[in-house]
Amino acid sequence: MILLARTLLSLSLLPALLCSEVVTPKKKIKLFNGKDLTNFYVFLKDSKREDPKKVFTVAGKQIRISGEEWGGLTTVNEYKDYRLVVEWKWGEKTWAPRVDRARDSGILLHGTGVDGAAGSGWLESIEYQMIEGGTGDLLLVKGANKPRITVEAETGPDKQLYWKKGASRVTRDSGRINWYGRDVNWKDQKGYRGPKDVEEPLGQWNRSEVVAEGGNLTYYVNGVLVNQGFDGDHTSGKIQIQSEAAEVFIRKIELRPLEKRR
Repeated sequence: MILLARTLLSLSLLPALLCSEVVTPKKKIKLFNGKDLTNFYVFLKDSKREDPKKVFTVAGKQIRISGEEWGGLTTVNEYKDYRLVVEWKWGEKTWAPRVDRARDSGILLHGTGVDGAAGSGWLESIEYQMIEGGTGDLLLVKGANKPRITVEAETGPDKQLYWKKGASRVTRDSGRINWYGRDVNWKDQKGYRGPKDVEEPLGQWNRSEVVAEGGNLTYYVNGVLVNQGFDGDHTSGKIQIQSEAAEVFIRKIELRPLEKRR
């Protein structure tokens, strides 16, 4: 009887042991250590947790994402309440079906649920979009459920939502909220740049930052506040860097504690 009780207790604890840890940074965490992908795992649309084509590699203290297969580089742990800093640049290479289209990737925040639940390669999440001309857009990535968030936004002449600080608040569970300066005449073409872009030109390093505090998300591109969401129903989760048909190089991925309010 005692043995049975111990066995049942062990089985009852198993789900908790299998869950990834939710970490709130108390000091700087270097998710990318400059040497390998220790804090991450790979998930690709076709090969799942195997990477036979070496989509994700490390050389010269940089991560290279080839973009050849659709999927992502995902943190082992879940995180909440942090400042995320990612330094990255576009490479030259693009792949079908986006050979001639805008270079595309993204940082998926508060990722939850089953790997591949969204687009067969990604987690249910809220996205910090990285795309030529649209870096800093906020996208809601549906998985088993629809993430929901409230934004301050205005409707542009193209009938799309554009973030504007102080505008009327609307709540969304799908679609995209464009960063404030996205060109209303944006075209999905390779090398596209809009007149207000704060993203650096091809081949130059960019600094993307996200402040995640509870259900609030604040997006920066090269130090410029470009987008913001409030009261989201996703407040923690994994962080996933997309592979989406464009070559990307990354030299820094780190989390910092939130600054204490005075």
